[in-house]
Amino acid sequence: MLQFINHPYTYHRFRTREVKIGNTAMGGNNPVRIQSMTNTDTMDTMTTFYQCVRMIEAGCEYVRITAPGVKEAENLATIKNELHKRGYTTPLIADIHFNPKAAEVAASIVEKVRINPGNYVDRNVGNYSFTAQEYKEELQRIAERLFPLIEICKKNQTTIRIGTNHGSLSDRILNRYGDTPNGMVESAMEFIRIFESFDFNNLVLSMKSSNIKVMVASTRLLVANMKAEGMSYPIHLGVTEAGDGEDGRIKSAGGIGALLEDGIGDTIRVSLTEDPEFEMPVARKIVHFYNYSSRCENTEPESIEFPVNPYQYTRRMTVAVDKIGSSYPVVIIGNDKEGKADYSFSENQIVNNQSRQNFHLFTDFSQFTVHEKIEIQTQFIQISTIDAIDFRNQNLINSIRNYKNLVFITAFKDDVGIKNERFFFAQLMNAGIQTPVIVQKTYQIADKEALQMKASADFGALLVDGFCDGIWLKNADSSDDFLTVSMFNILQASGVRITKTEFIACPSCGRTQFRIQDALKAIKEKTSHLKGLKIAVMGCIVNGPGEMADAHYGYVGAGNGRITLYKGKVVVEKNIPENEALDKLINLIKINGDWKEISQ
Repeated sequence: MLQFINHPYTYHRFRTREVKIGNTAMGGNNPVRIQSMTNTDTMDTMTTFYQCVRMIEAGCEYVRITAPGVKEAENLATIKNELHKRGYTTPLIADIHFNPKAAEVAASIVEKVRINPGNYVDRNVGNYSFTAQEYKEELQRIAERLFPLIEICKKNQTTIRIGTNHGSLSDRILNRYGDTPNGMVESAMEFIRIFESFDFNNLVLSMKSSNIKVMVASTRLLVANMKAEGMSYPIHLGVTEAGDGEDGRIKSAGGIGALLEDGIGDTIRVSLTEDPEFEMPVARKIVHFYNYSSRCENTEPESIEFPVNPYQYTRRMTVAVDKIGSSYPVVIIGNDKEGKADYSFSENQIVNNQSRQNFHLFTDFSQFTVHEKIEIQTQFIQISTIDAIDFRNQNLINSIRNYKNLVFITAFKDDVGIKNERFFFAQLMNAGIQTPVIVQKTYQIADKEALQMKASADFGALLVDGFCDGIWLKNADSSDDFLTVSMFNILQASGVRITKTEFIACPSCGRTQFRIQDALKAIKEKTSHLKGLKIAVMGCIVNGPGEMADAHYGYVGAGNGRITLYKGKVVVEKNIPENEALDKLINLIKINGDWKEISQ
């Protein structure tokens, strides 16, 4: 079994090396930093300047600006000078794709340059088989092409982020490793080794994906690989193409929070399809618990094995009890009276909202011995303390194993993250107990957005490891309907239960030549009733076709006010005028038999 990259039952932050980025250091003992990216035309100096100011005043600690060409890279100097003239010294980051020359120009101007190893030197030309010698020669060519950038960065003390995207891996990597977390990690590791061969260590790394499971697995695997090779570079976290509104916030918190809970992450970017200044309040709420809590990092680790592969999603094996567990979708328990949740709770009774069956909820595990002979009735037993079950008592363990109508509900009071739940699940799995488990989380948070961020991070950290046969969110300051909807959205974002249309949408940047926010809103209004369908709304082709690889339909920017439509990975129609694109998308869905009328 692969070992967890950090200890799963205690909070230990993965201590990275400190990297100086202008006047704001990252990694080491520094707090988790917050950053974002402009979505303006980089050549429009004042519009970009004013957006930078709004971002900085909202709490942005690093501002990223796209530089698709040399002229945009050169204009970064004008933007930076304008900011400095007005007293803003926040470090700037140039975002580079495809154009090494633009990176070299930007590296002498801004404090950090982001390059994508999938498209910085490699050119994707379709399926191509690399021999071992050809692969080696490609790496040598990449090293030669990186050398000028490294020399400029050394001279100017510029940091480089090696930013791997799931949606833009090179043909070379895909040929050898496939479209996998392992391929993402090796794409970055190859570049790290090249940089280190030139004695350059001013690096930050990231593994971006719109799929939370892929993003978490690849980042964990990156850290494991770095540790194996004696590296400790800072890690940038983000769920790319998260979308907008509540869905984008919950999805971002689920992926970012799961890794922060692992102790991984030195800076985060919440990628919303909204104006970038709206990302900062969300990011602050996500990092607050990890930056400013008094969580103990020195708890003595438990010796019990963590029986989960942290680099590959597999749901914990359980028996089916009243459509809970086994291959059934993760269920929702709520207090709503309208039956929107799968199960409702009232006066110590659990009610199945589908069959209207009533089940008693036992709040003391010792009651189990009294009722263990009642085989015809499902029993819900609340586990309130980590030591409620004596896993050393073999007779008790055998009784639990043999009892087929039992469901546990964990309700731990835990101020140090999700370590107790992980420890409990590990004990069940190591003891061979396949009883379904519903995880109950109770908060006292008045701010609805902050509640969703915390719950998404906590549940997300468990869901990505295949835990939870059900979830139960409680908060005295929130309505039953709000809690129920939030739980369904958390499951959707985690990819473990789909109950509505899935939208994959990028946050937009200076490369986008149409109003993607308006387009996403219009597409949602027309297609949100198509349960189970995945629709990607992408600003350009940089990551678009790759990140939407598992989407059913794609709506991708192709130029100034022009759209290209995809069915899966296949281009259906190119260069459609934006004012015609939505109708053509709907027609495409209809002719492929995936449209359902709202009345249905």
